[in-house]
Formats: sequence, C-alpha cells, structure tokens
Amino acid sequence: MANKKVTSPRVASKASKTLTSKATGAKSKTAAASALSQTKAPKKQTSAKAATAASKTLSGGRTSKASKSAAASALAQKAGKKK
Repeated sequence: MANKKVTSPRVASKASKTLTSKATGAKSKTAAASALSQTKAPKKQTSAKAATAASKTLSGGRTSKASKSAAASALAQKAGKKK
C-alpha cells in the first residue's frame, strides 16, 4: 500500500540544516536527505537503506533534535509491509 505522507516545511528546514552541518554523521544525512526529497512528493517512499539510517539516527545518543526530527519524518514515510 502506498504511503501518502509528505515532509512538512518545518521538518524540511531541519533536514536542510542537518545536511549542511559539518558535525552531522553520514547516517543522519542519509535520513535527512530522504525526508527532504519527500517534501512535495506523496508518491515517494523511504528506501530500506534510508529507513535503517533513520532508525540508527533516532537511537543515537549524541544526535541533534533537528536530525532526529528529519529521521522520524523519513521513517513515517516508509512504505508499509505487503501482505
């Protein structure tokens, strides 16, 4: 089933800040890029690789709130499991 969610402008701004930060790790940037690419694209879905990166970003202890917000958005836009 297709997911119709999109990234909000507020979260897109946080994702952009995450991508431009020199202190941000690769996994956080992967998740942020996925969220940012889905800003106005309801047919786009988060890939398995980006979802894994987003999950690791959310469980990271030293991750910024902006990175976690972008990662959460990316995870929310992952396609549901097929039955």
